[in-house]
Order: sequence, then C-alpha cells, then structure tokens
Amino acid sequence: MFDLLLIASALYVAALAVLYVVQRRLLYFPNPQEIPPADVGLRQAERLHLRTDDGERLLAWRIPPPPGAPMIIYLHGNGGGIGLRANRYAAFAAAGFGVLALEYRGYGGSTGAPSEPGLTRDAEAAYEAALHDAASERIVLLGESLGSGLAVKLAARHAVGAVVLDSPYTSIAEVAASKFWMFPVRLLIRDAYDSFARIAEVKAPLLIVHGTRDPVVPIRFGRKLFERAMTQKTFIAVEGARHLAIDARLDETIAWIAAQLATQP
Repeated sequence: MFDLLLIASALYVAALAVLYVVQRRLLYFPNPQEIPPADVGLRQAERLHLRTDDGERLLAWRIPPPPGAPMIIYLHGNGGGIGLRANRYAAFAAAGFGVLALEYRGYGGSTGAPSEPGLTRDAEAAYEAALHDAASERIVLLGESLGSGLAVKLAARHAVGAVVLDSPYTSIAEVAASKFWMFPVRLLIRDAYDSFARIAEVKAPLLIVHGTRDPVVPIRFGRKLFERAMTQKTFIAVEGARHLAIDARLDETIAWIAAQLATQP
C-alpha cells in the first residue's frame, strides 16, 4: 500500500510539473499563418504594423471610422486569429463604425510569443494606435473570451467610451481551477488575467453578452463579473448559445454601442 501511495504521489507531482511547463500551450492556440483581409471579404480594411514598447511588431487590420464615429478595438479570443472574426468587423463597418482588429504577438503576422504581460503590451499599442483615429470617448473596447481580460485591463487604465465583453471570465485562474480541480491551479498559473480584481475600476458603460450553454466559460463566471462591476451596465444572456455568443445579438450590440456614445459629447 505504501508503495502504491508513493507511486501515486510521484505521478501527481510529475503531472503538476508538466502542467506548469506546458500551460501556455494549453491557453494560446494561434494560427501562425497571416490571412490578408481581402481573402475574408474585407477589401476596405488596410494592414497596419504596430510597435509595442518592448519591440514586438504586431499585425492589425484597420477600417477607418467616419469623422466622429466610434472606433472599435477588437481583442479576440485565444484561438485562431483576426481572420476568423471578419463577419463582425464587416457588421461594425456597415453600421458606420471604425475597427482596429489586433493580432497578438505569436499569432499570424506578429512577432514574439504570447503571454499575459506581452498581450497587455499589445493591447496598449492598439489603444495608442486607435487614438490617431478617434478621441478616447469614441473608442469602444470589444473583448471576446481571452480578450475580455485585456479589454478590462485597458478600460481600468484608460478613458474609453464603452466596453463590450463576449463570453468573459472572472479570471483564467478561476475557470481553470473549476476544470482542473485536482490540481492547485491558482498557485501554478502564470497568466491569470484577473478581470474580477479590475472590473470595479472600469468607469465606461459596460455590456456583457454570454451564452447560457457556454461549455468553455460557463455563464456563471460572466454573471459574477457583471455583479462586481460598478458602472452603468447591461447583461444579455443568449438562451441556448454556447461560447462566443455575440453573433446572435450583433444588431443589439451595435445599437447599444450607438446609444451609449450618443449620450456623450
């Protein structure tokens, strides 16, 4: 019996070590290939290259806004890249909004390797670039899944007109702990993306859209984050929707953004 316990303990420790070493491979799933915007129907989008403060070169797609119109900074999730969200950019452009879609470091067309500190710098670079097209009060942060944590960070640090979160979490650490309950995930995780600790600092109007059947980030995490927020806020629960639910409420999201910015000077 003692030998079995010893073997089990050794296997558990080995599993912990593997989990710690490979955790970023489990969190980030970049498409390494750059996709031209015209290939996904966005002929009006131009390719930009942004520089971060630590020297990385990032790809971004820009659809310039009409004068005085909102500028959407789109911060996508952990899988694929900006090419997978073309229908959303097209819908925003059709509504008269500008779009700056950022490709994180380590994803197609961008240098570097993904990490929370790195992606935080990437989001800051996108915000600085957006200021060339719109005043801060006309900038809207849209973060989906992983990108919701970056949107919350930016909104806690900078003035923006509105924040939209698609399928957000309280923190990556909390979601991971619920899935890998047998491991001390909170002690091991490097990239916690703790939105719960920052959401109360967000002053801009907030919209959260979450599917009721989300298997990746269950809706209870989105509701918990919403309850913590201290600003003007709206929650849309999309009945029956799974992860990344905003497509089912895209027209409603566009109308919400327009309404929030219409009340600002």
